Amino acid sequence: MTKNLDALYPPIEPFETGELLVGDGQRMYWEVSGNPAGKPVVFLHGGPGSGTSPWQRRFFDPAVYRIVLLDQRGCGRSTPHASTPEADFRFLTTAHLIADIELLRKNLGIAQWQVFGGSWGSALALAYAQAHPDAVSELVLRGIFTLRREELEWFYEGGAAALFPDLWEDYVAPIPVLERSRMIEAYHRRLFDPDPAVHVPAAVAWSTWEASTVTLRPDAAQIAAMSDARNATAFARIENHFFVNRGWWTEGQLIAGVAGIRHIPAVIVQGRHDVCTPMMTAWDLHTAWPEAEFVVVDDAGHSAAEPGIQRALRDATDGFAAR
Repeated sequence: MTKNLDALYPPIEPFETGELLVGDGQRMYWEVSGNPAGKPVVFLHGGPGSGTSPWQRRFFDPAVYRIVLLDQRGCGRSTPHASTPEADFRFLTTAHLIADIELLRKNLGIAQWQVFGGSWGSALALAYAQAHPDAVSELVLRGIFTLRREELEWFYEGGAAALFPDLWEDYVAPIPVLERSRMIEAYHRRLFDPDPAVHVPAAVAWSTWEASTVTLRPDAAQIAAMSDARNATAFARIENHFFVNRGWWTEGQLIAGVAGIRHIPAVIVQGRHDVCTPMMTAWDLHTAWPEAEFVVVDDAGHSAAEPGIQRALRDATDGFAAR
């Protein structure tokens, strides 16, 4: 199944790519496309651990925007990859990712940029803006996720099983019955077991659960891509590592921190039927930040590839293009 991306701009190729040495033995892949002299925007991908894809350049008018994509530490084309024994998770925290983004901004000679993030990318975008508000011209946020306890428990500890009991059976299958009261912790033990016979099946089960529920209707191609052993291992390990540590934030920190960035123009886009990051979090963010435009897409789930989400995000970037 091929993504229907008709609501987005035509495909483009980057005019510049590189690997930024960010310290701790880490190399971060980055690329720039669109207009070299255009309005800067940085795309923050989800997961954490998913990496970027070429189609994500297409949310932005290439005649107007200087489009920066990056693969966060441990995933995509950044190295070392989190699926390998060389990956050191001591150097993979939210603070590291924020520092990497800021280092890239400075290296590219950008004074301010629009920050665009969905799912985990919305959390990272909020955290980055709260750490460096003067570097952010606008925010475009989609599928809001802030790693609060209720959000993690909903999707990874059993809440979403009410809607997908059949898929939930496959998610819990690698975990013995007596450990299922704390699924994130039980998965942590298996995902970080050095034996591939242990961590690979756990990673595939974790990633398949997410891939099967992020779209309003099943997307076989996305499920297959996310279930690939190498991609699934990095994705599941990085996500689980961040979730066990709750993003290194206090409960509710990102929404409380909105008080310091309410002056930044922003658009919040949320699918009404988002099971992965349900609308309760977007609503709480909207309540804390009434100045931000709040767009609810009634016929969409979580994925940014769904037509209604695509249109809303393109409308947001087009709306900011002239600023």
